[in-house]
Amino acid sequence: MTSSIPAVGTRTAEAATLQAVFLDLDGTLVDTEGFWWEAETEVFAELGHILDDTHREVVVGGPMTRSAGYLIQATGAQIGLAELSLRLNASFAARIGRGVPLMPGARRLLAELAAHQVPTALVSASHRTIIDHMLQSLGREHFRLTLAGDDLERTKPHPDPYLTAAARLGVDPARCAVVEDTMTGVTAGEAAGCRVVAVPSVTPIPPAPGRTVVGSLEEVDLSFLRALITESR
Repeated sequence: MTSSIPAVGTRTAEAATLQAVFLDLDGTLVDTEGFWWEAETEVFAELGHILDDTHREVVVGGPMTRSAGYLIQATGAQIGLAELSLRLNASFAARIGRGVPLMPGARRLLAELAAHQVPTALVSASHRTIIDHMLQSLGREHFRLTLAGDDLERTKPHPDPYLTAAARLGVDPARCAVVEDTMTGVTAGEAAGCRVVAVPSVTPIPPAPGRTVVGSLEEVDLSFLRALITESR
């Protein structure tokens, strides 16, 4: 994949240090991938269509436009993309309004990164309104930058979100760690040239060169992330 967004920084052997950490939201920091699927099945049931789990594997981790467009095509539902997106976001917002559960290890990791003043960005394919709501549970103060799916022309699996985050923070993507839970996000992080930690939520993610797969965020701390950058040198 290619992008017109420039990579920022220089890749020097003498400075093999972690410059920033980029974190996904749904399924990575907050346990909400199930909420999205519940919202999708609810809305499509109202439209007269039953979604099975094969669809879930396709839409997980994707931006709203891609997921909604796929489900319209797969079911033949008589609804426009804009209207469906509004209904899905409303259904999801109603669920997170009752509370957002954090993934195991998420609060501890955010606190550690903040304590050591590691530049941290929240990079999500969710819409800005959804991210802003969930930041009330996560703590906006933990993030120097937040990027939503509707903040950019192209979102995951394109590298643009991570390249944009690196550019705005003034860091080298190759010296940044990305933490993701889906193959869509992993693809975006790898295409941007970042070191990727995969924490699979719904579907398995195989190991690959430059990619580390862990069971949960409880296995991830600052030393772990720093070692990824050092090893890549």
